[in-house]
Amino acid sequence: MRKLDLPERAGWRDMAKEVGFTFADMHGEPYWDESSAYEFTLREIEDRIEDPATELHAMCREAVDRIVNSEELIGVMGLPEAHWDLVRNSWRDGQPELYGRFDLAYDGKGPAKMLEYNADTPTSLYESAAFQWQWLEEQIAAGVLAEDADQFNGIHEALVERFRALFAPKTDLHFTAMGGNPEDYATVEALGWAAREAGLGAHYCDLEKIGLSEEQQFLDDEDRVIGTLFKLYPWEDLLREDYAQYLAGSGAQFIEPAWKALVSNKAILPMLWYFFEGHPNLLPAYFEEDVREGLAGKGRPAPEIAESFARAHGQLLRGYVTKPIFSREGASVHIIEGSKVETSQQDGYAQYPRIVQAYQPLPEFSGFRPIIGAWIVGGDCVGMGLREDRSRITQDLSRFKPHFIRG
Repeated sequence: MRKLDLPERAGWRDMAKEVGFTFADMHGEPYWDESSAYEFTLREIEDRIEDPATELHAMCREAVDRIVNSEELIGVMGLPEAHWDLVRNSWRDGQPELYGRFDLAYDGKGPAKMLEYNADTPTSLYESAAFQWQWLEEQIAAGVLAEDADQFNGIHEALVERFRALFAPKTDLHFTAMGGNPEDYATVEALGWAAREAGLGAHYCDLEKIGLSEEQQFLDDEDRVIGTLFKLYPWEDLLREDYAQYLAGSGAQFIEPAWKALVSNKAILPMLWYFFEGHPNLLPAYFEEDVREGLAGKGRPAPEIAESFARAHGQLLRGYVTKPIFSREGASVHIIEGSKVETSQQDGYAQYPRIVQAYQPLPEFSGFRPIIGAWIVGGDCVGMGLREDRSRITQDLSRFKPHFIRG
């Protein structure tokens, strides 16, 4: 893994506007940045990113199966108790998933480490699946990259095949997101594009325009009944809305299914460590309330994790991160190294319970720290995208960087 300075394509911003990539620059700063790119070997991709991410996804599914069958475990996931059966039944009924994105720390040396799993509403899909592939093809054609350069990117093709596997031809799907957000719209449009290529109908409706019929079915802005709905809106918020009471009886199939609320939730991190302690792609993680006294040296952790905490104590003393179980784009994250504390610029999720995770430093290249987004479609890792930031906490305006595999 290394970072290389490369010439930018002439007129790429005009091309971005033509294809609807209107947020390539945000707030006077580049979001898409092709002045450099990250280079990987094929062995790195296959052995350090693709296979581990696929395995991590299988581990998450195993964790869900254990959680939904335990009152104690589901009770610590922070979801409204009134909707536990909705979550449980979605798993027990085998309601299918579509996609997700692992955030991984990888330095080109040791194993990649799971930081979290954006399993419900991952964005950066368009730029990962389409725009960086266009970059690769055009840079090869321009002679900037070698003819045998490649990219770990089968995201769009995998989505097409996943839609074909899940739905009969000509099935109508609805896609929704909060109105007025170009990045969210680009994500649902990328999914709609894949659905249409799979031979399905794809209709978009702003989330706030979805209504309820007298029969308590959900309706789009043209009063069409919604049979299947992809919603780019997190389950943890949806379950707290007034209309959550109609979800179970609406007859609609939801993508992602309700059980994904257990996986996109950062409470899954201590669960995974509890079930798979010592796995090379996991970091020690605990619920903050269980280890707060132990970290402060003022007492012992909860008895059920005392032995595990003792094994991880030295690593946690070197540095740890606290995160709310529900948060987005690095908000309300704190990095603690001794007396040094670094806090994200946004703090909109401070009201939620927190988890503690061992700190894994991101590698630094030219003053920027990259994080790998490993994309899962169905059950397999099928591609990746990278974002980098000067800060140690990757946030909403972190830059997206293309990557390639050297031939």
